[in-house]
Amino acid sequence: MRVECTATLGRVGSLSLYALEKTPPARARRRRKYWWSALSDEELLDVPLSRLGLEIEGSPLEGRLRRLCDDLGRAGIDFRPNVWLSIDWFCPDGSTGFAIPFHLADARLMALERKMVFEVEGGTSKECLRLLRHETGHAIEHAYHLRRRRDWRARFGRASRSYGDTYRANPLSRQCVVHLEGWYAQSHPLEDWCETFAVLVGEPRTWRKRYADWPALRKLLFIEELVDEIGKRPPPHRSTERLDPLSKLKGTLGDHYREKKRREFAEDLRTDERLASVFEQRPRRSRRDSAAGFLRAYSRDLVGTVVSGTRIDSYVVEQALKEMIRGCRRLGLAADRGDRATTMRAVALLSAISNEMLTSRNPVFAR
Repeated sequence: MRVECTATLGRVGSLSLYALEKTPPARARRRRKYWWSALSDEELLDVPLSRLGLEIEGSPLEGRLRRLCDDLGRAGIDFRPNVWLSIDWFCPDGSTGFAIPFHLADARLMALERKMVFEVEGGTSKECLRLLRHETGHAIEHAYHLRRRRDWRARFGRASRSYGDTYRANPLSRQCVVHLEGWYAQSHPLEDWCETFAVLVGEPRTWRKRYADWPALRKLLFIEELVDEIGKRPPPHRSTERLDPLSKLKGTLGDHYREKKRREFAEDLRTDERLASVFEQRPRRSRRDSAAGFLRAYSRDLVGTVVSGTRIDSYVVEQALKEMIRGCRRLGLAADRGDRATTMRAVALLSAISNEMLTSRNPVFAR
């Protein structure tokens, strides 16, 4: 038995996944045209968020949400969250749905996101599905009041634990699964639950083998048993309230990105100093490659070199590389792709930061 959500396909920027499953997929749907499509980037930044008029139906998100429904169905879960567009990924406390960043509903806006903040969180199908499964974990925890259960608290801890803006992670720990970047499962009991749930739902063929000798396996087995218990049961709680929907947000796209840059480009003086010793300041109108672009272009080679030379786990090295890329973006550094000396210095710094993540102190990550 399924409990129908009241959200429908007709509400701009929101979607009922129950309703989505009842509609056939659009095999050759034309790309949706919005009134602002012909504007330049500069003109687009002056457009109010509330006037974008974005819809999930017919967007790149529609296929990914269908895949989420398939994953849940395969796992034996009838629950479906309601979703809506806002400025970030979040699931309000008590909500049985979650928000998705608006730019993921349109290719033009994803390109603008990359231009303004240099990356698109959830921009690929694989990464988007990881985040969708994670947020569904929050929604299902609310729907079934899981934090109240003694057996849930015995595995994951108390949900009432302080939830700060940053957290420390232990790269060597095997108490939690590794799913989103930054060992995010270690940040809080609720995030541990969501990350473990996402692995169970998204990696049905591999999680047993991957975590066979990890203490985290006990949490996966617990969720498997929990799904057998509640998967076909209607949730005791449901909510279709949407917090900060795109259509109600004040401010323009430009305002949004100014605030986003202020939050995300926080200074890390120690890392900045070392990056400045490897790369150079990029003059305005310079044709030289950005250092962030250099690191992305050679990421596979850089990670492979460090892993083979140090035996540090590749996931640790990848996290260190992402920290370097963020620092290079923040500082506006440049690099010559053909310069062997720059490559060697980048490898040395990547090795040092990777080693520090393991030995010097537990690294600190922002949420």
